Amino acid sequence: MTTTNTIDTRTTETETETQSLPTAAIAAAEAGRSRLDLAKSARKAFRALVGFDAAAREGLDPALVELIQIRASHLNHCAYCLHMHTNDARKAGESEDRLHLVAVWREARHFFTEKEQAALALTEAVTLVADGGVPDDVYAEAAARFDEAELAQVLALICTINTWNRVAIATAKVAGTDERR
Repeated sequence: MTTTNTIDTRTTETETETQSLPTAAIAAAEAGRSRLDLAKSARKAFRALVGFDAAAREGLDPALVELIQIRASHLNHCAYCLHMHTNDARKAGESEDRLHLVAVWREARHFFTEKEQAALALTEAVTLVADGGVPDDVYAEAAARFDEAELAQVLALICTINTWNRVAIATAKVAGTDERR
């Protein structure tokens, strides 16, 4: 007996409505947004933050940059930045497996290099700095995996994503929009 697996590629009306729901919901949420636009209201400060962000990324592996930004955005509950950076990571070739496991990287260490693990641990410590500072062992591990210049860049990047998360949350940015375009 031979079994044939087939996939039904027809789209039902309900599926079509469900697929367009996020787009409609995003548009509705954006239309209802009433908070200020920092880029327009504080142009000089916003441009300085954009410059700091660009400088922080210099010389870092783009995959590492996205992992750091994704993890901080998880911790800060910033849906806007999380959506943006997971999409950026996908466009850069990041695997779905790794993207799904960033939040639980300690339980899935084998998906991440030792350098990435050190950066993720430092990201957590700096992002949650009020919970006990940056432990010496976390800092030492990061310092062992990155040279001084790279470590400074990683630390600067962690600071910028935490600032972006706070701006996005405070101004009620809508996940699914990307104002960089």
